Amino acid sequence: MKPTNHSYRLIKRSILAVSVLFLACSCAKKESQKSTIIYVGAANTSQTGVPVNSLEEAFEKATALRNSGDTNTAISIQLAAKSYHLKNTISISPLLSNLTLLGAENGQTIIKGSQTLTLPWEPYKNNIWVANVPEGTSFDQLYLDGEKQILARYPNYNEAGGHWQGFAADAIAPERIKTWSNPKGGIFHAMHGGEWGGFHFLITGVDEHGEATLSKGHQNNRPARGIHDTYRMVENIFEELDSEKEWYLNKEENKLYLYVSDATKLKKATVEVVRLKHLIDIIGTVDNPVKNISIKNIQFEHSSRTIMEEYEPLLRSDWTIYRGGALFLEGTEKVTIQDCELSNLGGNVIFVSNYNKDVNIKGNHIHDSGASAISFVGSPTAVRSPSFQYNEFVDYNKLDTIAGPKNELYPRSCIADNNLIHRIGRLEKQTAGVEISMAMDITVSNNSIYEVPRAGINIGDGTWGGHILEYNDVFATVLESGDHGAFNSWGRDRFWHPKREVMDSIVALHPKMVLWDAIHTTIIRNNRFRCDHGWDIDLDDGSTNYEIYNNVCLNGGIKLREGFHRTAENNIIINNGFHPHVWFKDNGDVFRKNILMGNHKDIFLEAWGKEVDYNLFPTEKGLKNEQSKGIEAHSTFGNPQFVNPSEGDYTVAESSPALKIGFKNIPMNQFGVKKPTLKKLAKTPNIPKLWPVDDESAKTATIEWMGATLKSVTTMEERSAAGLNKTAGVVILNIAKESIIGATTLKKGDVIVKYDENDVDNIMDLMNVYQKYIWKEHLDVVIYRNQKPMNLTIKTKK
Repeated sequence: MKPTNHSYRLIKRSILAVSVLFLACSCAKKESQKSTIIYVGAANTSQTGVPVNSLEEAFEKATALRNSGDTNTAISIQLAAKSYHLKNTISISPLLSNLTLLGAENGQTIIKGSQTLTLPWEPYKNNIWVANVPEGTSFDQLYLDGEKQILARYPNYNEAGGHWQGFAADAIAPERIKTWSNPKGGIFHAMHGGEWGGFHFLITGVDEHGEATLSKGHQNNRPARGIHDTYRMVENIFEELDSEKEWYLNKEENKLYLYVSDATKLKKATVEVVRLKHLIDIIGTVDNPVKNISIKNIQFEHSSRTIMEEYEPLLRSDWTIYRGGALFLEGTEKVTIQDCELSNLGGNVIFVSNYNKDVNIKGNHIHDSGASAISFVGSPTAVRSPSFQYNEFVDYNKLDTIAGPKNELYPRSCIADNNLIHRIGRLEKQTAGVEISMAMDITVSNNSIYEVPRAGINIGDGTWGGHILEYNDVFATVLESGDHGAFNSWGRDRFWHPKREVMDSIVALHPKMVLWDAIHTTIIRNNRFRCDHGWDIDLDDGSTNYEIYNNVCLNGGIKLREGFHRTAENNIIINNGFHPHVWFKDNGDVFRKNILMGNHKDIFLEAWGKEVDYNLFPTEKGLKNEQSKGIEAHSTFGNPQFVNPSEGDYTVAESSPALKIGFKNIPMNQFGVKKPTLKKLAKTPNIPKLWPVDDESAKTATIEWMGATLKSVTTMEERSAAGLNKTAGVVILNIAKESIIGATTLKKGDVIVKYDENDVDNIMDLMNVYQKYIWKEHLDVVIYRNQKPMNLTIKTKK
């Protein structure tokens, strides 16, 4: 199913693409372009070409060719299957337009931002070895035979340890600081107080109270909420060098320490230390862009962490960002990064900054990076009347009232397609698999994105829309943050104001201003999303001008907060419902022809939008509850009759009541990466067991909930055993040790009777209130244990 009110825009794109292709083919027939091949290392030289010994020499040859006056010849630098350790960042300027950087077909061409060291290891004590390093050596990452080592830290690294793979409230407590001989140079990491990303501080010393003095901590745009009391970690402290693979560099003494329990291979091991922030910079200008660059079949590894570099705010989103990455593009046209593997990178991976057109990032495997995978971020100078803090705004009488961008410094018509992205944001938590801000017409398609600390795909503002998100598989998200979604967006554009009553009055007087920034519709279609700690699709704070259709939402449902002109249609929402939050009058929103498994979870609505109708509810009781609000007049209820929900096939049968209200089936084989080699590697989401949706099914069902097995209390025997006042509640049958519930104070046999002040009579009650407050880190419950009521506060994430 496909809404048609913006189809002309898609057709126009297709016609333009075909026209460009036809023109290119016509030109190719007229004249075959000249080309020069530069072979590096042991690359095949059977063809005519120029052999060189190093990557640096290859670029010197290419630059010399261009400087000789030959600006038209296509240059191909072909690399042998070996590792190349860069001495300096590769810089590609407009002079080197029309260039291909091509690795070996077997994928064993590796470009690294590190250098190797031959070290004289000697035993120190307690499984710690020490080696002298050359004077002035400085690095923030260490690899031993290709395996990343761990900067000395507290608490010790634990892959299942949650935030930063291990956190502790006492990371910089005075009692711990007393055990450190020299804390200066330590790095203190802490989550934001609202879990909206993180902060990274440099320890500069200790004050008279024995507390650490800190600098930096500039990496978040909502600092007023402070840092989290619990989610903390400290690195680069010598006394914390007490666990396998941990290391510490004493820069004053030029000594490297490494904890190794089995040192038999240490003296023969290859040691690599990371030196460069960027591996490749492709930089031009609007007037003189770098054109026609292709990078293919290369592994990129080893870039420095950038947490202490300059960060800038991204308008009124929560984000600040370092404008840089291992591969950095600015002022380019027609750049392709294809079939590469990018891993073990300390900061952002691919960063498309300011003016860029027709950048194509496709078929890549991006994993194990410190920050975001792919970022399309324009310049604030292109935004009319920008504001940069949540509580900041420009008075209406001083606003620029012209729609659209102010200049050309933003990415447009770019594509991120068929990429496998996982285990990113390993250090920075205000990150995404794909980040879009101050950009236009970005297509994000056929990607598999998972195991990320925050959103899989994030759109930071409404400037300037026109994005298409389709056929993606996004799950295992919001693992180390809160109040977000697998897809997440904001729209704190010119119309938006932090005070609701002010925003209401301005928009009422000037209704067209809501589209001054979000000038084109953003489409989210044919995706599969799962978020266990927030919403599957989360349009927050004024996100405007969206069409959302044909998506499968596996857990968190769809949230639309504030904003205008959103249509959510023909979506399947598993084990959840619709979350309309803080809606305006006359907002133009539409929610119809969706399959729901729970009631609407509305909060602070002034009106119900343009249309909320023709939806399928699980029960008559639930439908009537919504109809009492003056909506859902033509909706119906019943079993959607999914064909095979246990295997993730939510196709509905021909007799499904969903078809009677206009729902159309969604193909179930379209989600995620399609490239065969990446598809073999890609994980897929856990398919949820369908929760009971009525009182009758709730009596007999058992469900899994954050590692606990639950059932409703249904018999007098169960009531008597627990000492309950009535035959109601949810009993815990079992708890897995390594689980979220397993980390709480809940025990096997406990009976939950209240959840966040809501009575819990059965499993259905518990799940409804849980999904309503899924974004919260803690929830209050009342349980019965040993025939007595108890009040507990439980964490809903590790």
